[in-house]
Amino acid sequence: MTLPFDLDPAAAAFLAAAVFGSALVRGYCGFGFSALVIAAAALVTHPLHFVAVVILCEIVMTVQAWRGLSFAVDWRRVGFLMLGAGLGLPFGLWALGELSADWVRITMSAYLLIMCAILLAGWRFRAAVGALGHFGVGLISGLANAVGMGGLPVAAFFAAQPIAAAVFRATLVAYFPLLDLYSGPFYWYSGMLSWDTLWASVLALPFVFTGGYMGGRHFLKSDPQSFKRFVIYLLALLSLLVLGRTVLI
Repeated sequence: MTLPFDLDPAAAAFLAAAVFGSALVRGYCGFGFSALVIAAAALVTHPLHFVAVVILCEIVMTVQAWRGLSFAVDWRRVGFLMLGAGLGLPFGLWALGELSADWVRITMSAYLLIMCAILLAGWRFRAAVGALGHFGVGLISGLANAVGMGGLPVAAFFAAQPIAAAVFRATLVAYFPLLDLYSGPFYWYSGMLSWDTLWASVLALPFVFTGGYMGGRHFLKSDPQSFKRFVIYLLALLSLLVLGRTVLI
């Protein structure tokens, strides 16, 4: 069987495990799938190969997770986030087109380490955040979605506000596919969608379904906050490995 993106069997097996584990994380706590998969992919191939793959998988996972969540979505937040993301994404893709593969890895790793530090800091807003704040975070999210990692700024932003857990998860689950569907034509225009993308997505789907199902059923009987911290530390470790591989090898 021909593997997508000229991956060797060992790299494909590593990425299959990464997709399964990341889907489990996404099903359990609502974020982290794209960042974990792309960070893992950067260790064995060009990270941009998997941006469109994770976007397609995210859409499938949303359909899987949507049942029972629609009542809790804060659509006002989603709307202002999308307005910002709509402006940010084209600029992010333009900037990405000016970078070599190594500089993509370095920029991506630096971004992830900053986001991990913010998430671990546990900072909180003292006052309610209005439409302008959501628009600004949406702008950052759109820029970051050029590498398929637009979810982390929004997750950090929501975590800094007094948002009920059900609303937090449901609003993230609603925002991600809208951002991804908007991003699709831009990825195609930028040359990030190909037959290899579709083939890799098809191969990934069994791992996505299984991991998402297990995570959604709280297969891991751990404290949610402790598990989130573990995920953030894992993401930081992957970022450091990518940075080390790029700079030292």
